Amino acid sequence: MGILREAVQESIDHLRPWMSWIEFEPLSDPDREALIRQWEEDWIAGREVVFGAFLGDQVVGGCGFHDRAGPNTLEIGYWVHVDHLRQGYATEMAHILTSAAFAVPSIERVEIHHDKANTRSGAVPEALGFNLDGESQVKTHAPATIGIDVAWSMSKRRWQSINTTLDG
Repeated sequence: MGILREAVQESIDHLRPWMSWIEFEPLSDPDREALIRQWEEDWIAGREVVFGAFLGDQVVGGCGFHDRAGPNTLEIGYWVHVDHLRQGYATEMAHILTSAAFAVPSIERVEIHHDKANTRSGAVPEALGFNLDGESQVKTHAPATIGIDVAWSMSKRRWQSINTTLDG
């Protein structure tokens, strides 16, 4: 729990413009423990899944699955520790999560959403070959967001085709 607290606090200025959850930081230890318990309950119930990304004993960031995109679809999200930016970790996390999502027989689609102003986050689905589905007006959720959601998607069939091409 301590290393997660440290990683978030070290990255708070980098995350605050984009991540709505950062407004609750810094969390007290009891509140962070409750949050982690909630993540575990969500995982067990088959809702959302949160993962940490580590390089040895260093927190590189976090990622996870969200079930808010509809049936047979998972949305993935990610954040990267400020000391590990622009090293490909978000792309690697998204690649691993996409492959893991499509290992679930019922999942046919993976989505990534980001605010249009967050161009770094948008570079990830583009690098992975996701389809740009379009933009929609949404309520702003963090200080730097402009309220334009950019939606990307990947189908299971296309992902298998891309990865077969890369492996072959």
